Amino acid sequence: MRVRLPPMRGNRGGIAPARPVRPTLRRMVTPDRTPVRVVLVDDHEMVIEGLKAMLGSFRSRVRVIGQAVGAESAMSVIMGLSPDVVLCDVRMQGSSGLDLCRAVRERDAQRKVVLLSVYEDEQYLFQAMRAGASGYLLKRITGAELVAQIERAHAGQIVIDAGMAARAVDTAARMQGDEYWPGVRQGLTQRESEILSYMVTGLSNRAIATRLVIGDETVKSHLRSIYRKLEVRDRTGAVATALREGIFQ
Repeated sequence: MRVRLPPMRGNRGGIAPARPVRPTLRRMVTPDRTPVRVVLVDDHEMVIEGLKAMLGSFRSRVRVIGQAVGAESAMSVIMGLSPDVVLCDVRMQGSSGLDLCRAVRERDAQRKVVLLSVYEDEQYLFQAMRAGASGYLLKRITGAELVAQIERAHAGQIVIDAGMAARAVDTAARMQGDEYWPGVRQGLTQRESEILSYMVTGLSNRAIATRLVIGDETVKSHLRSIYRKLEVRDRTGAVATALREGIFQ
């Protein structure tokens, strides 16, 4: 027995074709990303302007909200603007970036400070970490890399130039084996250690300059760095610390 199906309306063949199901297109909504707010600190205004130009291409990710020429004026700018990240040079005239980093962290332990430098010296890196910095980067970094590192620092990561990080691991291991110069544990560079040794023997600044074939001002610059690292105020304090802590006998 054959069963005849009644023809469907609108279809002479008897069965209406299924209507194609159109996929529902949902618009993907990307949450707005708030740019990291940055204050720049350097003792050369030209460097600051260069950094601003570099970061200006990434305004959706990083926004420069302020700047300070020199560490002395930086604290008031930082406290007034409350940036997410402070990007500052390591060595500046007068107070250094390391001193500024310590001061910022004492005021607000959550504030991120990333040090930017031309010096590929692991001792500066170690000092930066001891001062509470969130990173140590070299000034040859590209704009895209700098922005990515600033974002990582803001997120709570420690950011270090890759080449320096590798050398720092090796240096730290060798320090444990006492394979480095006296004073390395206090953050002294090899030159600073050498100058401190001459200070312990009683040589004057002029005599040290003659012995090392460097200028008097260069010696004074090293002395300021030695005093800062040993946390003393003068030559007498440096010599006393060197003897007391066994840097030199």
